Amino acid sequence: MLDREGFRPNVGIILLNANNEVWWGKRVREHSWQFPQGGIKHGETPEQAMFRELEEEIGLRAEHVKIIGRTRDWLRYEVPDHFIKREVRGHYRGQKQIWFLLRMVGRDCDVNLRGTSHPEFDAWRWHDYWVPLDVVIEFKREVYQQALQELSRFLSRPGHGPRRAEQAGRIAHPHKNPGQAAQAQPCNGASTPETK
Repeated sequence: MLDREGFRPNVGIILLNANNEVWWGKRVREHSWQFPQGGIKHGETPEQAMFRELEEEIGLRAEHVKIIGRTRDWLRYEVPDHFIKREVRGHYRGQKQIWFLLRMVGRDCDVNLRGTSHPEFDAWRWHDYWVPLDVVIEFKREVYQQALQELSRFLSRPGHGPRRAEQAGRIAHPHKNPGQAAQAQPCNGASTPETK
């Protein structure tokens, strides 16, 4: 389903833990990392699509998260031709997205990357809020900047507000010491999962 300009309606998901770190997933059999995202089906609201994609891509249900905010309007990015399937070139231009900011109220071990027969991700980790801007694929960078900037007003902890200009383009490594990384919460008395 494309709009008149060739953009596919889509939702993007920024999932936070208690430390305001973001959930960051590695795409299956690729070296690229991104936030969960997916198309809006005919008849779905953006919120319905977000909950469906959240469960399909990372195994979390509505009871595992709390909606904190969403972008006011569609954010768009164009996909370079060499990433577009030949049969849709000329019609498809990219994605237009509504972004949701969610707070994880479940446990890390509630994440299930193998919940469908066609998983999107094969690894994940928690990262500092702004790190994705420095490592996401180039053509998505501006939309990530817009979404993270707009939704940062919902963050409650000092140091996670609007990004300062001097931070742009600098990769942050907040957890050089693994002991400082957010720890997964075990489920049912099990040991900490090795998914991160």
